[in-house]
Amino acid sequence: MNNYLNENRPPVFCPGCTHDRITKSLDKTFVNMGLAPDKIVIVTDIGCSGLFDTFFNVHALHGVHGRALTYALGLKMSDPSLNVIVTMGDGGLGIGGAHVLSACRKNLDITLIILNNFNFGMTGGQYSATTPEDALVGSEFLNQAEMPMDICKVAKAAGATYVSQYSGMDPQLPEEFERAIRHKGFSIVETLGLCTGRYTKRNKLTPKTIDEMIASAPPENGLVQENQRLEYGERYRKLSAQKTQFPEPLIIEKQFEPKENLRWEIIILGSAGMRIVTAGDIICHAGISAGFNASIKNDYNITVLRGQSVSEILLDPSPIGYTGLESPGVVLALSDEGVARRKKIFAGLSPKAFILKEKSVSIPDTSAQVEEIDFKTLKISRQDWALASLGVLAKKELVLTQEMLLSALKSRFSPKLFDLAQETIDKVT
Repeated sequence: MNNYLNENRPPVFCPGCTHDRITKSLDKTFVNMGLAPDKIVIVTDIGCSGLFDTFFNVHALHGVHGRALTYALGLKMSDPSLNVIVTMGDGGLGIGGAHVLSACRKNLDITLIILNNFNFGMTGGQYSATTPEDALVGSEFLNQAEMPMDICKVAKAAGATYVSQYSGMDPQLPEEFERAIRHKGFSIVETLGLCTGRYTKRNKLTPKTIDEMIASAPPENGLVQENQRLEYGERYRKLSAQKTQFPEPLIIEKQFEPKENLRWEIIILGSAGMRIVTAGDIICHAGISAGFNASIKNDYNITVLRGQSVSEILLDPSPIGYTGLESPGVVLALSDEGVARRKKIFAGLSPKAFILKEKSVSIPDTSAQVEEIDFKTLKISRQDWALASLGVLAKKELVLTQEMLLSALKSRFSPKLFDLAQETIDKVT
């Protein structure tokens, strides 16, 4: 092909903008390499660099600000034969810095071209992560309060295997892009350029001063020898090929007919350490074994060993669209912390609703039927109260039956734990 440019959408950069030179350099790279257009993907960020996806007759994906690398990684992993090139400005570099670091660490075979023009050119000339401290920008003094990022140093420290820095006006840029694309691993080419629409109106920056900036900095010539290693995709596929055993998916077949083919809304109100989530899982498993659709939502603190633990479970013979509880029919009140977390539900409970309350727990006034149980007198440890409550429900054939419960326990627990669970349930049944 003579060129890969989209004649119906020619570049529309400001006069003198270096991005125009970079666009033509990248096109020349594709021509020199003779790449098939359907094997090229340009993934773009937001900003002026985000226009690149429209200028080429190749595959393209326009991302959100700072996140272009995440899409590029997915594309390359799904089809390793693609040549994936990301264009990102210094604005996207700052916003998506964590993704840049991740890409450096992974070393997946994609190329990142950073179009650094030292400011947010599209949105008003505000300072970016690379703006010099002495620059005049559209965000007052903020750039003076921060140190600009040297992405080449950062990328090398993060594990990138190919890092280079060029003027966006360098006539050797097409050859450098080709070296970066051919490199087997993650490559970064930082191009320094002029934003004539914003930055150079207030700051003296010329092609000559950019050349001087590059000459005065440590050379960034491409291969980072200390970081050389197997490309991530190759390493991933090699490791996955060694994996011969995988967990069997849990398949729950319908074994039982439910006592009542109704929608059940159950809420378990407990505290950390009471195995509330486990009890919710067991109810779901038992429900599925009787042909119900099941959903569970859990509420617990980030500090998982302290505070409330609440599980909301739905069992429904019909498909579940909305997973919120509307009118719980069964409430297991096992701790004051759990009750306090959902205290508002009690006033709205139906007189037909059933509450199983541990003797030591206080609950707000309610119209629901309340049954109290003293687990301490039954010598059931606090961590087993939720499991024992399921035994009570099974005895009453509320929600689940004895057979449904035992089947779920056998599937969920090892033989040793199943025996211990059955001992607990026997104390209440």
